[in-house]
Amino acid sequence: MSLRDRLSVSLKEAMKAKDATRLMTLRLINAAIKDRDIDARSEGTDAGVSDSDLLAILSKMVKQRQESARAYEEGGRLELAEKERAEIVIVEEFLPRQLSAQEVEQAISDAITASGAHSIRDMGKVMGVLKAKYTGQLDFGKVGGMVKAQLS
Repeated sequence: MSLRDRLSVSLKEAMKAKDATRLMTLRLINAAIKDRDIDARSEGTDAGVSDSDLLAILSKMVKQRQESARAYEEGGRLELAEKERAEIVIVEEFLPRQLSAQEVEQAISDAITASGAHSIRDMGKVMGVLKAKYTGQLDFGKVGGMVKAQLS
């Protein structure tokens, strides 16, 4: 079942279960996907965005909610921080399993080997390989520093 189908089925189940938080979060996901589909159509792609683009959208949504939860905690708004965390749990259901620290190190080593990178100037090549293979499974903000460390 494709990611779009899983989202659609989950949306229908949330409607039937009258789960307001889940329903709202799934509607936000669908709105973000439709927005990206419209952008893709204006660029000449009628089929909409690919599953890897969908994973990127979901990853971005998780990151936004993590930042919001952190900001709410710092501002003393714990109830809003909990709401953001509940949304994170729902969005993460549709992302692939995150890689462990050892798996991340191995993925970086494999990407360096595959891209033939030798210096820090080749970091873009390594990141391109990682993004092509591990979208949704890695936090690329953290991985960038790890790639730099291995290339230095």
